[in-house]
Amino acid sequence: MDWQKSAVALADRVTDPDSRWLAPMARVPRHQLVPRWWDRDGSGGGWVLHDGSGDPRGWAEAAYSDRSLVTRVGASHADRAKPGDRAEGLPTSSATMPSLVVRVLRYARLGAGLPMLALGTGAGGLTAYACHRLGDQHVTSLDIDPCLTGTAGARLAGMGLYPEFVTADGTDQVPGAYERIVSTVGLPAGPGLRPVLAALVPGGRIVTALSGTTLIVTGWKRANGDVVGQVERDMAGFMPARSGDDYPPPLTGLFALAGETDGEVTSTGRYPVVNVAEAWELRSMLEVTTPGVELGFRTEGRKRTAYLVHPDGSWARASAERTDPPEVHQSGPRRLWTALERIRTLSNTQGSLPLLGARARITPDGVVHLSRGNWRASLGERARR
Repeated sequence: MDWQKSAVALADRVTDPDSRWLAPMARVPRHQLVPRWWDRDGSGGGWVLHDGSGDPRGWAEAAYSDRSLVTRVGASHADRAKPGDRAEGLPTSSATMPSLVVRVLRYARLGAGLPMLALGTGAGGLTAYACHRLGDQHVTSLDIDPCLTGTAGARLAGMGLYPEFVTADGTDQVPGAYERIVSTVGLPAGPGLRPVLAALVPGGRIVTALSGTTLIVTGWKRANGDVVGQVERDMAGFMPARSGDDYPPPLTGLFALAGETDGEVTSTGRYPVVNVAEAWELRSMLEVTTPGVELGFRTEGRKRTAYLVHPDGSWARASAERTDPPEVHQSGPRRLWTALERIRTLSNTQGSLPLLGARARITPDGVVHLSRGNWRASLGERARR
């Protein structure tokens, strides 16, 4: 495989001609980091294995395109799978799309000699790019999965790169102290964010997504321990951090209830049914205002149905043909569809939601305080109590 030409072409596509990330990206053989990956099987429920060695042309096309490649589904590593294997569940690790890697690295304001932590090793791409830019002696990569840190370490060593790899749950402990922290997993506001903040030295800078949202938050650590910055006018669908081999099981019982029963309250919705998971700003604002909501969506011909469920037992179902006003069923202590409609009304009346560009202040206890104009919100406060 003539990977050098492909890597240069990829770098040209996802960076600017004067970018300091152009040369690092052009020097990394990305195909070596993702020799196998999972792809949706087309039915919407499962995953099929792709082995690059059996299809060199397809391997090069996938590895040097600007796309994320899923390398772990549930607890199933593509690297450990056998030909013909299938996987079920949610993606739990990937080789992040190169253009997004470049964006978050730019947000980090990296400088020569500054110790950097890459939180979420994945396939090792961001770590490799950072090594070429900063020198591997300044780069540490952390992941909860020893297979990921071990495999990435071996593959980067094959490229002559020797950063430090740490296997740990970043929501529980982060060894070391760093001037820059770049997280490519969504970190939970509250206690799960504390160890990361503690590892950031005063004057240091963090870039992270927030779990349950697509928000990218950046900020500088002050002497009092607060991190002060903003929500970038950018979004990312990073996987949420996990503390075990897989994510907790979904609220399947509540989804079944939402799909089969009438609600305590039935009404006609104001707005068309939307797939909230794909409407990133709506989804993020819903997490800010009503943390912990899980989402479902399906289509049957012209009929569209959305499901919202919450660990407190609340659920909502909204169904309609195309853009017709939906029939809405809701039960439990919260009215989840009503909460979503309040957000959509705010967006319609203000012309936008206040999230992107909001000021952010993260206190040492991990609580994230957001503000923009007269709007205020906090994430992680309930977990603190």
